[in-house]
Amino acid sequence: MHKWRIVGVLLALAYPLIVYISLSRLEPRWLALLLFGLALMHLAVRRTAVTWGCAGGALLLAMFSGIGNAWLPLKLYPVGANAVMLVLFAASLAHPPSAIERLARLREPDLPPVAVAYTRRVTQVWCLFFAFNGALALVTALWASSAVWTLYNGFISYCLIGALMAAEWLVRRRVRVRNGFAKAAPG
Repeated sequence: MHKWRIVGVLLALAYPLIVYISLSRLEPRWLALLLFGLALMHLAVRRTAVTWGCAGGALLLAMFSGIGNAWLPLKLYPVGANAVMLVLFAASLAHPPSAIERLARLREPDLPPVAVAYTRRVTQVWCLFFAFNGALALVTALWASSAVWTLYNGFISYCLIGALMAAEWLVRRRVRVRNGFAKAAPG
């Protein structure tokens, strides 16, 4: 199953480019089959409530695209992905531990209170990011050209994710030093 998880992640990452390449070559209903297959692949690998929710959303978009033979539902997939991440991260703020705290505890099970507060703040930053990124994905899906949609959702948004991760890593190192943790966080 591990290889299918990798295939699913790669297909999800390449999704905007696949849509763009398909625009002049395929009808939307055929690409809807790819989204349908991607959703089923995620369910085959992991059957959690989150996976069911994500797959259900993807299946609805695929169905609307297939029935209407329309591109818009396919272009809304990144909006849905950001919405799911926003809901997950925001829910973890309402029902601790926060999403980032859970990830941090995988490497460092005994987090001090200052680190718990920091991970909460980082989770809030990611919530803002997912709201911003999802809004831009929606704007590009509704009003931008297919080339702009692809550029943003298939490249710029990934660069923004990487930049936020890098910035957080740098801030985390400073926070650790400032709070008396002599060694910087690994990774």
